[in-house]
Amino acid sequence: MELWNSTLGSGFILVGILKDSGFPELLCTTMIFLYTLSLTSNGLLLLLITMDVKLHVPMYLLLRQLSLLDLLLTSVIAPKAIMDFLRGDNTITFGGCALQMLLELIMGGAEDILVAFMAYDRYVAICHPLNYTTIMSPKVLWFMMMTTWIVASLSAIVYTSYTMHYPFCKSRLVKHLFCEIPPLLKLACADTSRFELAVYLMGVMFLIPPLAAILVSYALILCTVLRMPSKEGRKKALLTCSSHLTVVGMYYGPASFIYVLPISFHSPKQDNVLSFFCTIVTPALNPLIYSLRNKEVMGAFRRVLGKYILPSHSSN
Repeated sequence: MELWNSTLGSGFILVGILKDSGFPELLCTTMIFLYTLSLTSNGLLLLLITMDVKLHVPMYLLLRQLSLLDLLLTSVIAPKAIMDFLRGDNTITFGGCALQMLLELIMGGAEDILVAFMAYDRYVAICHPLNYTTIMSPKVLWFMMMTTWIVASLSAIVYTSYTMHYPFCKSRLVKHLFCEIPPLLKLACADTSRFELAVYLMGVMFLIPPLAAILVSYALILCTVLRMPSKEGRKKALLTCSSHLTVVGMYYGPASFIYVLPISFHSPKQDNVLSFFCTIVTPALNPLIYSLRNKEVMGAFRRVLGKYILPSHSSN
């Protein structure tokens, strides 16, 4: 099979969900709406948590990190996919493809780890409330945040570098919404079986231990909640945890199929749908799930609105 020099050639052509859809205009409109919703909701949540001192506690500072990751993750994927569809040009350079893959892996890996830390935070808050401020000290919080970014970044650099070092076949069509490891490995003109095993192990390492930690945390939380004498306390604890578990299911479900399922079992259509859900739908819904039923977030919204926005209007 003839090879083309991927480092000097014109790059790849992304043939993703917008091209394969029976209603591409409708899907593009949906993507624009979800991306706008993601920018607005995550941006507002970041602003509220930063500006309202009452939200400067570990739970909301971790939530701020999640909003930042969601904002960055969807911004790596959605704008290019939308502009490519509107311009009718789906090409991406070799360097652009590598950068997109690197950033997507950093944000995705960081979110895997961060969600597990958020579950641990809820476990400490509900099961050990008297020791909460001691256990979840500022140093521990900074350790969690730094671990999230450093581990995800190192892993992403290694896997992106190794994926892009392969020679790629003359077919430049990447049947995916964006540059990701599984669809690119299908274009490689070399034996990728060992690296596919490494990708599988990476998926297992980033998904299974955090998911196990989350399940254990919530099992212990459930036992504690059921023993609470206060009905109002039980309701508040379950409400907070249900929001978090919804986010866990929305992210870990599709991500497990993409990275834990062996590449030979992948189909372009399935991968496109799951990736669309992970990178476009979930970042738009996460802040709504966490904030709409959260009295503290809504209270912060009213305080910030009253302090910074309403006074300026009344003075006019």
